[in-house]
Amino acid sequence: MRLYSTNNSALSVDFKEAVFNSMPQDKGLYMPYEIPTLDADFINNIEKYSLQEIAFKVAKTLLQDALPDADLKAIVEEAINFPAPAKKLDENTYVLELFHGPSLAFKDFGARFMSRIMAYFLEEGEKTLNVLVATSGDTGGAVALGFLGVPNTQVTILYPKGKVSPIQELQLTTNGQNIRAVEIDGTFDDCQALVKQAFVDKELNEKFRLTSANSINISRLIPQTFYYFNAYAQLKREGKTDVVFSVPSGNFGNIGAGLLAWKMGLPVKQYIAATNVNDTVPAFFKSGKYEPKPSIATLSNAMDVGNPSNWVRIMTMFKNELEEVKKEVSAASYTDEQTRAAVLEVYEKYDYIVCPHTAIAWLAVEDYRRVTGDLKSAGIFLSTAHPCKFPDIYEGEMAAQVEIPQQVKVLEGKPKQAVGLGIDFEGFKHYLLNN
Repeated sequence: MRLYSTNNSALSVDFKEAVFNSMPQDKGLYMPYEIPTLDADFINNIEKYSLQEIAFKVAKTLLQDALPDADLKAIVEEAINFPAPAKKLDENTYVLELFHGPSLAFKDFGARFMSRIMAYFLEEGEKTLNVLVATSGDTGGAVALGFLGVPNTQVTILYPKGKVSPIQELQLTTNGQNIRAVEIDGTFDDCQALVKQAFVDKELNEKFRLTSANSINISRLIPQTFYYFNAYAQLKREGKTDVVFSVPSGNFGNIGAGLLAWKMGLPVKQYIAATNVNDTVPAFFKSGKYEPKPSIATLSNAMDVGNPSNWVRIMTMFKNELEEVKKEVSAASYTDEQTRAAVLEVYEKYDYIVCPHTAIAWLAVEDYRRVTGDLKSAGIFLSTAHPCKFPDIYEGEMAAQVEIPQQVKVLEGKPKQAVGLGIDFEGFKHYLLNN
């Protein structure tokens, strides 16, 4: 497998280099030169395969000869060891539950696969791998659990002060060992900017072996394709093949993975990018002008991204032609008021509790049906996090029904371990060099 930079198609690296370097020095993102198509027989019979079988087939096809089949299969089976059920709510409405992993968020797919890929490629005697990650909520917890105790790795998680939920913060700051948390007095975009600047800083790169666990790393994106194929397989078992995916979208890695699956041959009718008021992409669809802006804090905090990194990957897949993107993707944005109302409406209609990100995805698929008149396609909205992470959203009877998983209960009472920093890069650089 060979990859290039979205800023320079002549820059060619192998998969191992892309995993460890995360981001080219020209500040582009790595993309595969070739996106291979899965064979028609596999797609036509996908309902016969398990999640792990699908994951191995997809990874093997995409990665080609990056690592031996037996090793890749072992990594897939260890990393993807939890379910991703498409739960039926009514005849044509399904919720894809992606919160059954250890950190209770869809980021477990990427973080667990990535940590094992990195551990596989690490060679004895090499420099300690310094993993830098910015989080707006769920990424940090997934990365922390994915890398906890992995030999020869040091993980530094940057998160915006006061802008993650209490449970998310516990998942970030109570691990110890090789995991450390840095509380940035700013936004997620500020955290992301610090990480990106670190990757192109000469002094830091000379001293450390830096890599990222954000979705800018291609090894995070690849395993997220698995659950799109698996969701399609589940619906095909029910005789449904016209499928629309509605995806909560912040940094656009999740929907980017969905579109990568589509490029590989998954027959998806439509993708919907569902955002909160951080609507850089929906605004771009309307105006034709891509104008990143400072992020705004919302109830759906993991989507509070004003300058989504992965959008460049999506545009690259469509040869930078917005009109071509629009043929496969639509976009919509929603306010906190609409989000709260949707949480209540889903509960009243289906006796089902959704997190705020999931509520936005449900709103988008409902609006898609209203606008297009497409009532026959199966609408799948992605549930990206367990509702227990957002206790302030629920009241009364609904709040009482939110189950608290055991892995959350064990965090309660553990002391917070975090260093506070500002948004200036020199302060962050000084911290890295001296700690």
